Amino acid sequence: MLDWNAAQRLVEARCAVWETGAQPGGAIALFDASGVRASAAGGLSDLGRDERFSLDSRVRFASLTKHLFAVLLLRHGNGRVALTDSLGKHLPSLRGAVAQVAVGRALDMSSGLPDLRETLSLLDLRIESVTEAPALLDFISGLERLNFTAGSEVSYSNTGYRLVEAALAGQELPFAELLQRHIALPLGVRFDAPEHWDEPLPGLAPGYWRSDDGWRHSFAGLHLSASGSAVGSLAALCRWLGELLAERGPWAGMLAELGAPRKLADGTPSDYGLGIARLRLGRHTLFGHGGSHPGYKAHFLLAPERGVGAAVVANREDAPAFELALETLATLLGEALPIRSAPFTDGLYVDAAGGPEWLEIRRSVASHLGTGVALHQGRDGAAVSLSAHLPMALRQRGEEVAGRLCGRERRWRPARIATGGCEVLEGEWTLPQWNAGFSIDAGTLLAGIGPVRRDARLTALGGNRWLAERRDGPWAQRFGLSLDPDGRLSLRSHRSRVLRFVRRG
Repeated sequence: MLDWNAAQRLVEARCAVWETGAQPGGAIALFDASGVRASAAGGLSDLGRDERFSLDSRVRFASLTKHLFAVLLLRHGNGRVALTDSLGKHLPSLRGAVAQVAVGRALDMSSGLPDLRETLSLLDLRIESVTEAPALLDFISGLERLNFTAGSEVSYSNTGYRLVEAALAGQELPFAELLQRHIALPLGVRFDAPEHWDEPLPGLAPGYWRSDDGWRHSFAGLHLSASGSAVGSLAALCRWLGELLAERGPWAGMLAELGAPRKLADGTPSDYGLGIARLRLGRHTLFGHGGSHPGYKAHFLLAPERGVGAAVVANREDAPAFELALETLATLLGEALPIRSAPFTDGLYVDAAGGPEWLEIRRSVASHLGTGVALHQGRDGAAVSLSAHLPMALRQRGEEVAGRLCGRERRWRPARIATGGCEVLEGEWTLPQWNAGFSIDAGTLLAGIGPVRRDARLTALGGNRWLAERRDGPWAQRFGLSLDPDGRLSLRSHRSRVLRFVRRG
């Protein structure tokens, strides 16, 4: 039996923490096909105007946009861009392995496509740096390598959605127009899909992040795409998700189609579908997705067999949207929350086979090349993640950590942390293709010019591997460096592993 009263008490308590003082906030709602059944909001949608956050406050959905795009491609792409098509068929400027990636893999996170934002960040393009669509497509067209062979792993990348959107636009089917014509207008809701962060949009709540001296407005300069451009309110989102649950009209069977398990090339099933991820909660299989832009967090989870869902939106960087959505829906369904895993030996680990990748475990949070996820108790005794795009099933075996990560078996041993150990890297490094470069001196990576020059602290991990740490606006950035046998220096994050620098001169 669904416990709406318990769910209502919970969402009120969770939103109440945003009520103290003048701070950004958010809203939580539980709904079924008939509409919102329980909800609460707290905090402010606009600190400057002292406006209360409500279900009608409009926010950036970020990656919640992905399922909207996948719906429109499948239902209204008119067969012009098929899941089995190669990206190069529609975007002839693409080259090498990038051009050969299938549309379906570009959408189900098994493409190996380097994430554009993380790649640019490794080149020292900051989060505020403004970019435009044509230049970004030219940049991607200059990439010939993938993070991994398409279909061999699962790893999150926004680039596939950007490229498939460009392919669809080339067929005169622009995403923003499809969104209005087939979803927003028929439902009587307001959704927007701007291409630029600074486009004026009615009722859009500013996003905020907390700096050392208080709250600040967020900003992102990357041209927005179907990977995360949608804007709307929680009320509008619940109206749309209710339609998917109801399977009315053109949306009949759509949720199952989006959430159907996909497979890697070796037949390994993946819980990431087409803009929708699958998650087990007790007796239930949940469908959902999260979203994160600077200063905005969002998540929704659906329990299709019960015909209900939960959704969270917030205009603050620190909002735990996934945890709130999961706790809220678990309370409604009467299910226990997953239990955090038993502690591992905290520390940094490196690939036991001598490869360049690293893993860090701290308080049952595992971070692979800088992207982290909480670990929970699995059914077979392994520590597992709840993420479909960063799947893990790990075990501590003596001093080593072993298990499956992103679809592949791996083994990690403790890193040999060294004091110093960076002398071999000292000097100037350059990537002539994009006129990018940095210097390394006294264990510090130095990039940028003048007042925007910034440093990344290096830690030697042994075996010609280093960890770099710096900040990019509201986000911490951690990535790896490895000195390759040919003398080149590779920079790697979880979502971008294709950049190789050479010594200047």
